[in-house]
Amino acid sequence: MGTIVTYTYNDGVATISMDDGKANVLSHTMWEELEAAFDQAEKSGAIVLLKGRDGIFSGGFDLKEMAKGPEQAILLTARGSKMARRILAFPTPVIAVSTGHCIAMGAFLMLACDYRIGTDGAFKTGLNETLIGMTMHNFGIELARYRIPANYFNRCVINAEMWTPTGAITAGFYDQIVPAEQLDQASQMAAKGFSQLNMTAFNGTKNKSRKAFLQLLDECIESDLIIPDGLAI
Repeated sequence: MGTIVTYTYNDGVATISMDDGKANVLSHTMWEELEAAFDQAEKSGAIVLLKGRDGIFSGGFDLKEMAKGPEQAILLTARGSKMARRILAFPTPVIAVSTGHCIAMGAFLMLACDYRIGTDGAFKTGLNETLIGMTMHNFGIELARYRIPANYFNRCVINAEMWTPTGAITAGFYDQIVPAEQLDQASQMAAKGFSQLNMTAFNGTKNKSRKAFLQLLDECIESDLIIPDGLAI
């Protein structure tokens, strides 16, 4: 499929794996390859398993690209928002498999997925934007508000608390935590469970129930494309 994203298909399940050999940063190249992989999965009508490399799902946006200037940072952020929005409306189930650390935009991708499996271990999950000097974008705030329990919203979004795998369940990032050696088995079991659903009904209910939320996210994406001097990109 690409140089840092691989795509495999087996018995109705598409496995999309990110592996840049490092922190799985979300660069333009990563977004391009993820978009192509999701195109293929959608064409096949496949249930998706989205996973990272051993020890890390994703460390978030490529900060080197973000540092090139406000316009470049906004464009990269918008690509992430559009990918998360696509997952939220994707016609078949998207199961996220967090293979380790899951930070910033990586955690937003986790929040967008239909079911989230985390790996037990000395891993951290959370939204660290205010910790590293970034004001949260509108899209991120509203996605977090939608998926994170109300009593954890401030702690996650404003206070930038980081969570152990077990704590990340309570904070709304994961649905299940398993030991690393059981991750593949748990992923396949989740995919098998979703395969029992009627996909037309799944897609219809998913998108009908999220209609107003998806419209709000579209508005957020547009407002986030305004650079500091007030001009839209």
